[in-house]
Amino acid sequence: MIAILVEEHGLSVRHACQVVSLSRAAYYRPPPDRLDRDADVIAALTALVTETPQWGFWMCFDALRLAGHRWNWKRVYRVYCALKLNLKRRTKRRIPPRERQPLDAPAVLNGMWAVDFMSDMLYSGTRFRTLNVLDEGNREALAVEVALSLPAARVTQVLDQLVALHGAPSALRCDNGPEFVSVELTSWCRRHGVRLLHIQPGKPNQNAYIERFNGSYRKEVLDAYLFGSLDDVRAETERWLTIYNTRRPHDSLGRVPPLTFLPRSPAPLQSSYERSA
Repeated sequence: MIAILVEEHGLSVRHACQVVSLSRAAYYRPPPDRLDRDADVIAALTALVTETPQWGFWMCFDALRLAGHRWNWKRVYRVYCALKLNLKRRTKRRIPPRERQPLDAPAVLNGMWAVDFMSDMLYSGTRFRTLNVLDEGNREALAVEVALSLPAARVTQVLDQLVALHGAPSALRCDNGPEFVSVELTSWCRRHGVRLLHIQPGKPNQNAYIERFNGSYRKEVLDAYLFGSLDDVRAETERWLTIYNTRRPHDSLGRVPPLTFLPRSPAPLQSSYERSA
């Protein structure tokens, strides 16, 4: 502003400073280069936040003090705000990129199992979840586990019970839910020599067989009855699974039930709830 008044309007520096209410000392004094002066603070804060993005200002300040830096907290906070670290930061991990997997259904048992979760509500308002396991070779529903909570440890427990009955699959197809990207499931697949195939995020059609089963299960069981307890859900699910696997025609199997299309070695179909009882 002062340069414009001096060069274009012919005012003296003293007069121009009076017009903009600025002292001549401030005009002649060079602006402080805070970027160079605070370079060490910027580097330390950036490294700390990169390593621990969940920490707030005071946690970072205390960590800098423990590291031997004696900067005043006001100076650190000024740099902290200048770097916009006081704004809410995204700290969740990104899902690693997934390659698109062809939806091929090997016409053999235990070639590919598909797993997925569903949720619903009892008449009382209590929410529950189901873990559905499907053999893509003949579309047989291997298990529908019903519980209030189904953490990763419960998922591997159900899979262990199915492996004891039918043997281990060659591959397991699932989405990117927290239970399916957990260390427990990854370790379980490694122990049993099972390939773990994750579909791409937002592409449920890449797990179409289990999604089609979920639609039938919801329409014919979950949406068809008002359940008062988990035992009621398990009993009706068990009855429906027997019909689904042995009597219900399947369009993609030539209008025959799964166990007629590709029979499994004789073994009574039990729910994972009964097997764990």
